[in-house]
Amino acid sequence: MILNLAKREQKYLMFNKDKILITGGAGYLGNVIVRELIKKNYEITVIDNLYFNQKNYLESCKINFLKWDVRDAKLITKNFLESFGVIIPLAALVGAPICEANQKAAYEINTKSIQHIVNNISSNTKIILPNTNSGYGIGGSKYCDESSPLNPISIYGKSKVESERIVMSHKNSISLRLATVFGMSQRMRLDLLVNHFVSEAINDNEVEIFEGKFMRNYVYILDVARAFCYCIENFDKMKNNVFNLGLEDVNLSKIDLANEIKKIIPNFKFKINEFDKDPDQRNYIVTNKKILEHGFNFVGSLNEGIKELNLGIRNLPKGEKYSNI
Repeated sequence: MILNLAKREQKYLMFNKDKILITGGAGYLGNVIVRELIKKNYEITVIDNLYFNQKNYLESCKINFLKWDVRDAKLITKNFLESFGVIIPLAALVGAPICEANQKAAYEINTKSIQHIVNNISSNTKIILPNTNSGYGIGGSKYCDESSPLNPISIYGKSKVESERIVMSHKNSISLRLATVFGMSQRMRLDLLVNHFVSEAINDNEVEIFEGKFMRNYVYILDVARAFCYCIENFDKMKNNVFNLGLEDVNLSKIDLANEIKKIIPNFKFKINEFDKDPDQRNYIVTNKKILEHGFNFVGSLNEGIKELNLGIRNLPKGEKYSNI
């Protein structure tokens, strides 16, 4: 449902703790998060400018959808923002390559729009930031926890680290540092590492791996959505904290990941490229004990996710773009 903009100010003048605003909610993560929140009967408003001209898969959902740009302060006013009980600022350019290619937009969307939100919300408004654990950069062989030094290498990592600093200055906030996400979504991405490797295994039977010993942590997309629901429902015990969000037993190198996929898709082949570099230079292992100690439990596994992707990717509509959202 698209709102009548002439009635916007009247509709959004009153604070309501059960009203949730999700910026960038029509993307890969947003589609899954919105559907989980709908089950909880919240009143949901999604802002998304459909930056990549993607199909809007939320049109059939019972939400308020606004085709706006988060950089437009004339639309995203103080009166508008102060009416929401919870804000999930999901809008971002995601990944090192796209941020390198669009540096001005990366700063404006990933950082400046977050600052605008924080500057114009009520002290009662709760913010739950979807961040990335790529801020650990070259973390080395020691487990990175939430107190580990942040050493972002890419513009993407730097912009997200800054957005977390801004959000955590608001004394009613949570930041979730997401591991590399995998799994199916109504708005699919095939550039994420697990999704990409499975796609290549299906379509080309082969992938070239560079810096194959680099380590990463991983998380199932439904667990990401469940974590946002959990934070909303348990906000008082979670607030003003940063949490790593990933599978505690799945810190794998790229080569390890390829071998896991090969167990499900036996004809998958991969070769090691010793010369090319990863633009993000991410290489770290992560502990997720803190969020487990706060009562959250994970339901997805890497093995189940690979099986889901193996089936789901084979059934994707042909001719659509599936990256960078």
